[in-house]
Amino acid sequence: MTQQRTLRVALLGAGSVGSQVARLLLEHSDELADRSGARLELAGILVRDLEAQRDVELPAELLTTQADELIAGADIVIELMGGMEPARTHILAALQSGADVVTGNKALLATHGPELYEAADQVGATVSYEAAVAGAIPIVRPLRDSLAGDRIMRIFGIVNGSTNYILDRMDRDGLSAEEAQQIATDLGYLEADPTLDLEGFDAAQKAAILASLAFHTPVSIDDVYREGIGSVTADMIADAHRAGYVIKLLAVCERMITSSKAPDAGAVTADGDAISVRVYPALISREHPLASVHGGNNAVFVESEAAGPLMFYGAGAGGIQTASAVLGDVVSAARRHIAGGVGVGESTRANLPITPIGQVTTRYHITIEVADQPGVLATVAGILSERGVSVATVEQKAVVDAEGTARLVIGTHSAREDALQATVQALEALDVVEQVSSVLRVEGAA
Repeated sequence: MTQQRTLRVALLGAGSVGSQVARLLLEHSDELADRSGARLELAGILVRDLEAQRDVELPAELLTTQADELIAGADIVIELMGGMEPARTHILAALQSGADVVTGNKALLATHGPELYEAADQVGATVSYEAAVAGAIPIVRPLRDSLAGDRIMRIFGIVNGSTNYILDRMDRDGLSAEEAQQIATDLGYLEADPTLDLEGFDAAQKAAILASLAFHTPVSIDDVYREGIGSVTADMIADAHRAGYVIKLLAVCERMITSSKAPDAGAVTADGDAISVRVYPALISREHPLASVHGGNNAVFVESEAAGPLMFYGAGAGGIQTASAVLGDVVSAARRHIAGGVGVGESTRANLPITPIGQVTTRYHITIEVADQPGVLATVAGILSERGVSVATVEQKAVVDAEGTARLVIGTHSAREDALQATVQALEALDVVEQVSSVLRVEGAA
């Protein structure tokens, strides 16, 4: 019998995901060897504190605080520390030594991804990151490999389980935003800094990664238009429910094709393509598959030219779930080592321009409180008409207070974002408008 080659694996970080990765590497070593073609030897685990309590009891002899020595002797380095530094420095050191890297560090990839991919290309190594987007859901490899011969037109979905849990509890149980956020905090759904979730930073990092893959274009976190869920209220959730919608924090990555370049349309490529990458709370029909994504789950909807619509659904977080994605990348890296040859680099040759949010075409639902008097509706309609925004629906609610105020809910047809924003500003300036109480975009099928 041919003796299997042994590959040394260095694990950087032993948090909720890292500790589960270590456990699975140790407990399932025979199965992983069969699948990868090599014995995967856990050479060591880099930790900050040797005595800290961990989710899994790990062999003390594997724990170390010495990164350089551990990385230098590894064939595969798994980075699960998070943050920018020292994770970036450790990954670069691993790549320079010729090791393949597996990481779940979405923030680092969304900021320094091109630098890391270039370092890997220089030595023929790979950077794999299935765990960086949507936890256990296999979405990176399908975009990178399975759909590499197709043309991705659009990706949109729920990539932050914490905000989905909050919005779902508000929708299904009638909770206020404060009540839902407190429960999410108690359950450990929110990051230590909750603004990363609530203000959309986490989702924007993942959107940058997905857009880079889908459109073969380097996209950084700074290229992503971002809004969080701080403005979403229980009243907005209830109004959406009555209208047949649900509110979700969506990441939207879209290929925009224009047949000609208008004077103010911005830069486009020779064939007219550009891309838009954005994150915001949006209305989606309750009949759309994404509307049925409940709790802390994630789902990514991919629309491609040949394959058509595809949906990827599952747990978006959790130590053991995310460890599954990490180990999938480890097995792939091990197979490459056994087969030989250089790693497959990132494809960013398309280098499509990124369209500003103002040039994106979308639809709005605008809720305004107006004076309950004759002529108001005509005045409001005139404002929309002046800015080239077509009204799709208008609903007038009952008088909401003794001051003679009524509520109008206006649904628009598709229009450019800058025209819609200008319309909202003009409505706010009207004497007959008490307030614009909510503005939400509409995504999904019309």
